[in-house]
Amino acid sequence: MQNRRFLLAVALALIASGVLRAQIDLPIYADTLLNGFQNWSWAAVNLANPAPVHSGSVSISVSAATWQALYLHHDDLDTQLYSSLVFWLNGGAAGGQRVQVQAQLGTNALAPYALPALTANTWKQFTIPLNSLGVANRTNFQGFWIQLTTATSTFYVDDIRLTALPPPTLVQMTINPAQTIRTADARLFGVNTAIWDSQFDTPATLALLQDLDARALRFPGGSLSDEYHWTSNTTDDNTWTWVTSFDKFAAIATNLSAQVFITANYGTGTPEEAAGWVRYANLTKGCGFNYWEIGNENYGGWEVDSNSLPHDPITYAVRATNYLARMKAVDPAIKVGIVAVTGEDAFANYKDAAHTVVNPRTGQSHSGWTPVLLTTLKHLGVMPDFVIYHRYPQNAGGESDAGLLQSSRTWANDAADLRQQLTDYLGAAAAGVELVCTENNSVSSGPGKQTTSLVNGLFLADSFGEILQTEFNAYLWWDLRNGRDTNNNLSTSLYGWRPYGDYGIIDGAASPYPTYYVGKLLKYFARGGDRIVSATTDYQLLAAYAAWRSNGSLSLLVINKSSLTNLNARINLGAYQPDANATIYSYGIPQDDAAETGLGSPDLAQSNFAGVAADFGFSFPPYAVTVISLAPGAPQLSVVSNPAFPGGPFQLRLAAQGGVPYVLEASPDLAHWTALVTNTLASNSWTWTEATAPNSPERFYRAVWRP
Repeated sequence: MQNRRFLLAVALALIASGVLRAQIDLPIYADTLLNGFQNWSWAAVNLANPAPVHSGSVSISVSAATWQALYLHHDDLDTQLYSSLVFWLNGGAAGGQRVQVQAQLGTNALAPYALPALTANTWKQFTIPLNSLGVANRTNFQGFWIQLTTATSTFYVDDIRLTALPPPTLVQMTINPAQTIRTADARLFGVNTAIWDSQFDTPATLALLQDLDARALRFPGGSLSDEYHWTSNTTDDNTWTWVTSFDKFAAIATNLSAQVFITANYGTGTPEEAAGWVRYANLTKGCGFNYWEIGNENYGGWEVDSNSLPHDPITYAVRATNYLARMKAVDPAIKVGIVAVTGEDAFANYKDAAHTVVNPRTGQSHSGWTPVLLTTLKHLGVMPDFVIYHRYPQNAGGESDAGLLQSSRTWANDAADLRQQLTDYLGAAAAGVELVCTENNSVSSGPGKQTTSLVNGLFLADSFGEILQTEFNAYLWWDLRNGRDTNNNLSTSLYGWRPYGDYGIIDGAASPYPTYYVGKLLKYFARGGDRIVSATTDYQLLAAYAAWRSNGSLSLLVINKSSLTNLNARINLGAYQPDANATIYSYGIPQDDAAETGLGSPDLAQSNFAGVAADFGFSFPPYAVTVISLAPGAPQLSVVSNPAFPGGPFQLRLAAQGGVPYVLEASPDLAHWTALVTNTLASNSWTWTEATAPNSPERFYRAVWRP
């Protein structure tokens, strides 16, 4: 039985008992460590102890001397959705042990919580409120330990979890159209393509990309970029060619009118090779591809790097300077970017004196990739056009649905980190250097079932919504097609029915995954040139984002991250006065079910919703992405008399929403209408003087919103 069915059974059981949580509890241990928890113990620990067992097939045995402990660690975990830590303990043959529980908050160990003596050969459940451990409603919980305080002994632990808080009866959602966050860049709607995609240069792929409305593409594809030779369409010293050449890629990209990121070969290539590619693409072919990356993730040991000092930020900076000069000499209009990472000490691949730099602002020394790279570039007098960032919040084997669906909240932190490093090490002139993200997905390697599940679609929408709150100007998902993989994490703790992973958004020629459909849904939310405005909720499992579109409509992107519960929201639109009818676009469990069973449509659902007002209620289904498209309300048109000319001429006054296009029309018979003037002014009222003679035939007037 698939895990998704198990979750639905749990939901029905909870409904029958009168309890329905916003999400299921977060398991920590159930026959194995789950949801990103790791064994950092300083005691002899067996995570697969065959007996005694409370439930399942194995438990944890802890053989400890005094003050030794079972420590289960997690990278910063937000506890705002949870109430208690629950687990079962067994004293084994001896019994009588005394243990204490301590939580880790960031770098601080908090006060211990003492438990009563354990009972011999008996399982007992313990429930500790998170506020008793000092970690309730905190964002940097890093796990806990169960520590023996008496003489050397062995005890057993099983069925560890964090219990979920119940959802609020009503979630408050506040939209402020007057508070503009930014203007959306068209490059935020992108996807990676690859040289291994045998289906790429086909009418079917073009149609899929057009339906997705992809506005940005990247080529030739991830780590292979540092082995790829574009002239021969080969990698490394192989003689066989890849199925998708640059020419085939360019045919689709230009047909799509997409903006393009090309990753030049740094690992085994040369500046001359990269410059030749620019010449061929933009001068010979006339493609006008503007964005060029120097290498892919060159800080990482997984990348091919044939330099004498591989993965060296100084070598990279010196060579990147040459790449940039040669490429721009061919086409000065192009933009050239360099790879960067967050954290001043991240990827400190060399730690000698030459690779240690001082932050001019803080006076602190660092050997991380980005500080050393930027310092070298400054010494060379070079300013890149943009920095390239890749983000994968999880590592293979440690996937957590709950963790993934909260991970996007730190996009703003990453943007601030990169901007601060640019300012610190390159100076004020770095203000013109763009931030772009050309790869994002859920897991850094070994894609498991989560990548093909509905959860990854929800993550894509939330990641997109959060990056819109930052200064990142490009966002490209990894990737279009990648291929199935059955050898990675297929844990039943993860939602989803597909028994395989796949980074791609399309399976085979034309079978979309949830990530494709969610990407398609986003075109109804925003596109380049739209204003992103403020949207907030008071509950983490309901994320909301808003855009004031160029046609005057207001669109809401809402993600319900609860797998079980409809979340009812009260939506306040501030000063925006909507039409009473809204168009709803959604993707969620019903569409994912249809993809599995073949019953119903797996594509987006579209419906109408009546009863919209400046403050209205809406119920969001579980595990769903919803776009609410709100047209502006009808304008108020009134006649203003002119005392100097009784009977005419007169003025018409329109009260409407600023920035919304309205057309003033006149008709002699209420059937045939002629436009008089179109309003696109920023003000919310204007007047029209109608110089009709007093004895003219009767005329009628109306104001109509025209998207």
